[in-house]
Amino acid sequence: MTAALLTTAPATAPGPTAARPYPLWEMLVPPSRFDLPERQLVSAAGSRLRFADGHEVMDATSGLWNVNLGYGNPAIAAAVGAALTEASYLSLFRYGHRYAVDAAARLVDAAGPDRYRRVLYSTSGGSGNDLVMKLARQYAVLNGDPRRTLVVGFKGSYHGLTYGAFAVSGEDLGQQMYGVDVRQVRHVSPDRPEELERLMAREGHRVAAVICEPVLGSGTHVVGPEMIEALLRLRAEHGYLLVADEVATGFGRTGPLFASDRWPDAPDLLLTSKGLTNGTCAASAVLVSHRVAAAFDRHDALLVHGETQAGSPPTCAAITATLDEFARLDALASGERVARRLDAVLDGLLAAVPGATGTTGTGCFRSLHLTDADGRPLDGAAVQRTIELVRVEGALVYTGPGCVQVIPPLTSSDQDLDALERALRTGLARAAREVGNHR
Repeated sequence: MTAALLTTAPATAPGPTAARPYPLWEMLVPPSRFDLPERQLVSAAGSRLRFADGHEVMDATSGLWNVNLGYGNPAIAAAVGAALTEASYLSLFRYGHRYAVDAAARLVDAAGPDRYRRVLYSTSGGSGNDLVMKLARQYAVLNGDPRRTLVVGFKGSYHGLTYGAFAVSGEDLGQQMYGVDVRQVRHVSPDRPEELERLMAREGHRVAAVICEPVLGSGTHVVGPEMIEALLRLRAEHGYLLVADEVATGFGRTGPLFASDRWPDAPDLLLTSKGLTNGTCAASAVLVSHRVAAAFDRHDALLVHGETQAGSPPTCAAITATLDEFARLDALASGERVARRLDAVLDGLLAAVPGATGTTGTGCFRSLHLTDADGRPLDGAAVQRTIELVRVEGALVYTGPGCVQVIPPLTSSDQDLDALERALRTGLARAAREVGNHR
């Protein structure tokens, strides 16, 4: 372990040695890249991250797209601390508690009490997607239609890595290798409403739910109004539930509190996670429409789902405090300001950086697409190297298919955005020469 890391650990904490190998299995990297100083995080404050190799950077990834208000918000920390002292753990298995009730009421009020009646808690976007799939299938049974077992997702979508969410994710992430059961899942192109039309004509009577990311997280591709109109029209015709997977787009990431607020009609289920606690707790929530909740009420039906840590008092206190801080900081207006500056930065990069071919996304959820000297999208290794070069210049951006994704906190200052622009200009220019082989 590096000296920088050792200085952050208690004096009695043993580090990895020849006799004691590195103990952490880091996520989504091969073992050869474990314990690299340039990837070991030491601290975070505001919009800044510090790495074990000494670099401090402006974090234009908002953590894992979840720290929308910046790191170390004192009000959220205080709320979590108070809940830990007063009621460190209370279960939602066959019980309720006031922290969960209060946070649920606040979420319903924020998302629209005319749209939603009730909230279910989960611990991640992936497990939340598993939950909505179960909920939709049971809703069909309660309505006397047990044939409805199919769940439809979009090609290129990402919904998580738990088994249900893994199945409905539309990217090839090794599902076959891991034995993921996709027999009850279908996928259509997010920009081809006619594919959805054909699927519904063929199997609409068997579809329990369609799950839609308003903006596909991989590459930040906005699902266009034609597809949203088709989803709503075909819902009325075929009777499936429409799920808005707003794990990434919720809490102001694309402009409004939820991206589906701008749809002509509301989804039946809304899943939120990443910004829900400003990254402080493992949490997700499913907001349930009046008609879905009414079916369970009518039958007094038990939903067989539960997670030990879902909806704990500290988590619910964090949700309530995050909503309070959104209001106090006027975070949605701040996000609009950041988004306008981001538009200008990306437009400038398109004009200045060799191989920059276009941008996608909306609000503070954007991507810059890059090609090599032959006009081919950069492969994964080239994108990763590009991100490393931008980090060296002072900013952290996120990897995407043939692109770098730029996802800054909604509360980023002008100074933060100046640092981001400088790092992108310099780092991308270096990457164009080294990785893209542009002269």
